[in-house]
Amino acid sequence: MAAFQNPVTRLFGIEYPIIQAGMIWASGWRLASAVSNAGGLGILGAGSMYPNVLREHIQKCKAATNKPFGVNVPLLYPDLDQHIQIILEEKVPVVFTSAGNPKTWTPLLKENGIKVVHVVSSSRFALKSQEAGVDAVVAEGFEAGGHNGREETTTMVLIPAVADMVRIPVIAAGGISTGRAMAAAFALGASGVQVGSRFVATPEASSHEAFKQAIVQAGEGDTMLSLKQLTPVRLLKNAFSDAVKKAEAEGADIQSLRELLGRGRAKKGMFEGQLEEGELEIGQVSALIHQIQPAADVLHEIWNEFRTTCAQLGSL
Repeated sequence: MAAFQNPVTRLFGIEYPIIQAGMIWASGWRLASAVSNAGGLGILGAGSMYPNVLREHIQKCKAATNKPFGVNVPLLYPDLDQHIQIILEEKVPVVFTSAGNPKTWTPLLKENGIKVVHVVSSSRFALKSQEAGVDAVVAEGFEAGGHNGREETTTMVLIPAVADMVRIPVIAAGGISTGRAMAAAFALGASGVQVGSRFVATPEASSHEAFKQAIVQAGEGDTMLSLKQLTPVRLLKNAFSDAVKKAEAEGADIQSLRELLGRGRAKKGMFEGQLEEGELEIGQVSALIHQIQPAADVLHEIWNEFRTTCAQLGSL
């Protein structure tokens, strides 16, 4: 069978148009290198790394794979200048940016030969990203875990809206954990998919085992979008999310919500495994994740189901 090629595989030099999301407290060098070695694009999640830790993970990832990988950089991160400098020094081939203005860093990154992708939650932001010079956009729907768009636009609506708006490749994210979902995203205009929650439920993910078990036990309706007054985030329901819901229902102001959130709440939940008091960021698709599997198995299962689904649709 001839190797599959499309705009996303050619852009990144990868075998399959499947990207592992750069998630905080989950996406270290072991996960990123495993996904890249399996033919996808592994991404380091810099949002939970101090600069020296990011450099260590980049170097270990380079030692573990000779294939392309990337770094996800939240543009609101306090040590952003240091992160960018490390990325340039270590010659990282791909950078995914999020939570900020892509115009700020895209020119510098591209001047240094780096492919740049920006995460968006609307077609308007997708167009602005294209104007900023990015190579592709990740269109992330309301179903996604972690920090989310304020518009609450679902993936089913967002992908065709973005695909109609821009000329650059569109990577679909939010609610995608299977090959069937990948086929649906392609039918809507995407050229690749970004998978987050399912890659958290892998041995290579750096998140706590208790969090991984909570993911595979989750059912429909077990996540909620909260903290919209601060930055919207989708969480697995627990004692902390209940406290947030109660505070919001009682009209808590932004300062009160910040005090409730405190410091290190995400690390406490996802990395240290405190399942009731921690912040557990995960997508709605956790309801479809039923086992912990090696990252390579996850990627190949998604790809094989995608090809089977496309073949079945072609025979209708």
